[in-house]
Amino acid sequence: MDKLDFKKDQKELYSPGKDFRLVTVPPMQFLEADGHGNPNTSEWYGHVIEALYSVSYTVKFASKKQFARDYVVGPLEGLWWANDMSAFTRRAKDEWSWTLMIRQPDWLGPDQIKDAMQQAAAKKELPAVDSLRFGSLDEGLSVQVMHVGPYDDEGPVLARLHDEYLPANNLERTGRHHEIYLSDARRTEPAKLKTILRQPVRRA
Repeated sequence: MDKLDFKKDQKELYSPGKDFRLVTVPPMQFLEADGHGNPNTSEWYGHVIEALYSVSYTVKFASKKQFARDYVVGPLEGLWWANDMSAFTRRAKDEWSWTLMIRQPDWLGPDQIKDAMQQAAAKKELPAVDSLRFGSLDEGLSVQVMHVGPYDDEGPVLARLHDEYLPANNLERTGRHHEIYLSDARRTEPAKLKTILRQPVRRA
């Protein structure tokens, strides 16, 4: 049985360098849920992550049984926004809103996700499971870069993106700030955390 691995099969999307680079991101589907506030102190943030992984692994095993198709569960991803986007360069985390996501293979649909949510909830108490949904995202033209280091060191990188790179290249933002977490923050020291920073754009 072949095993799909998004990170290996679409390296241009998951292995950026440390310089800003334009990519075209195809439509993707996700298991996702929303929240608001400081991710370091929000109990809901942790509940969402737990539910996302529990359901994602449940549907992975169901895929092997139902479709004879296997895959590597994708990394945790997040869309971030605020009423005042300077909240991110200022690291004013209580002002942040977010959608946490895990990508799902194209052959899965809402029915498989719904079944997996019910199965996961039957095995373990998951406070956020009923808030999960099956969604899609079509970002298209985007700028991305690899950030290595603590999450709180992203501010200067985002400032360069918004204040220097986009104006210099006649680009403007079209979607929400997108982060892809390639490292397990529970097991990786902050200086070695790898995070893809992605911003959908259009030609100004």
